[in-house]
Amino acid sequence: MYLNRVELIGFTGSDAETKTIPNGNAVTTFSIATKTSYMKDGERQSRTEWHRVQAWGKLGEYAAAFTKGAHICVEGELRSREYESNGARVRTYDIVASSIINLRAGQRNQAETPDPAEAAA
Repeated sequence: MYLNRVELIGFTGSDAETKTIPNGNAVTTFSIATKTSYMKDGERQSRTEWHRVQAWGKLGEYAAAFTKGAHICVEGELRSREYESNGARVRTYDIVASSIINLRAGQRNQAETPDPAEAAA
């Protein structure tokens, strides 16, 4: 059995950006910040982690409306990709969203990508 599932709750760091790739599909990308706090030497410390999120199709259309500071919950899978920069191989990680919920008060709209198995039926 395998499981590749990520769930993040945080705030967007900038306005979402939508781009059309060469094959005609559109993808919306945005960053989300999560925060962890812990005690060190009797002092409360915190650490902010930034995550890059990709949303495709109808979910990407929904995500395109996000502006900096939106409070959201993202579910999806972790994907890695490699590229070359200044002669060195660089590996980055993205979250490919399968569900996004806007957590702002009164805006509990949820958009999910359809299950490919259901779409084929």
